[in-house]
Amino acid sequence: MPGNRQPKPYQPLSNSIDDEEEEDEGNSPSQDSFEDATRDEGPHNAGSSILPEEEGLRDSSSPMRISKTCVKNVFTVVLIFIYLLLTAVAIFLAYQTISDFLEKLNQPVMSVTYKEVDSFSPPGVALFLGNAQLLSCKHHYHDYIPVLVDPGKPQPGDCEFRNVTYVGPFSNATQKHAVVVRGPSDVRNKELIFMQFSLNETQEDFSAITYMLFARFSDLTDSEDKSEFMRDCERNYSTWTFSGGFRTWVKMSLVKTAGKNKEGVEFRQESSVVKFNDKRTVQTDQLFFVVFEWRDPYIQEIRLVVTANPWSSIAILCGVFMALFKAANFAKLTIQWSIRMRKRHLKNKSKELRSIN
Repeated sequence: MPGNRQPKPYQPLSNSIDDEEEEDEGNSPSQDSFEDATRDEGPHNAGSSILPEEEGLRDSSSPMRISKTCVKNVFTVVLIFIYLLLTAVAIFLAYQTISDFLEKLNQPVMSVTYKEVDSFSPPGVALFLGNAQLLSCKHHYHDYIPVLVDPGKPQPGDCEFRNVTYVGPFSNATQKHAVVVRGPSDVRNKELIFMQFSLNETQEDFSAITYMLFARFSDLTDSEDKSEFMRDCERNYSTWTFSGGFRTWVKMSLVKTAGKNKEGVEFRQESSVVKFNDKRTVQTDQLFFVVFEWRDPYIQEIRLVVTANPWSSIAILCGVFMALFKAANFAKLTIQWSIRMRKRHLKNKSKELRSIN
């Protein structure tokens, strides 16, 4: 009955609290097991400050960085090779320019011009007769020579001449005798001189008369020392010969040479030979015939022209040295860039090492 319900016996509060603590201690882990768990997790958390996803990303980007570095190094080597190639080409161009300039300076080019004249200065025709004798000397015009009358006998003439005796320039003991005749001058009317010689006897196997041409007959007449003048002419001019028994037709042309250090006059000639038909009944001597005439009314002038232009060579050298300067500056910037990239690479590598440690 409700009225007969008996109350529960009284239990002390301290006992119930102790029982709950004992139950809690029996269900919860001990302090020693917690410290063991903390010790196990400690090294893992302290050594890895980067998440696993970041470690995987860094590992995948490392080969890409290495490949970029290789490409940059190869590019640097290629740039240095290009610089060396440009430097070699510039040095070769400078050497070639200087060589061409010196070669053109030492080897001038001949420039040939023709000057037309109405008449020439009468040249001097020096004849070294030896044992021969001058029979006649006459002026004719328009390539006309009259028929010979009494060939082999002296005949009147209209030539002007000088007799000069001198010692030869190449042998001091040899004395020479020259008959210098005034040559033709009127080239428009084809003036010529016709000379005839005779030679009675000779001890030589071949008979010929030697002659020499020089620029102006007036140089001989105006000279105070005619012997010395003839010595200089023989030293500077060439000599030719014409044979007996023929008519030798000599056509002269004048060549003037003007250069940096030398000037001179040279005779060029074309000769044709025709056999003389000797119709004399008594042939005791040998006859020589020669004709001197101007070939054309032109004087050939040869000038030695130096084609080397110092200003063009200087301009080329300036361009070459400018290219060398630009190439040197380019190489300097390339080397600085490669050094900077190397330092950056080492810096990034040191950062990676520090992050791993």
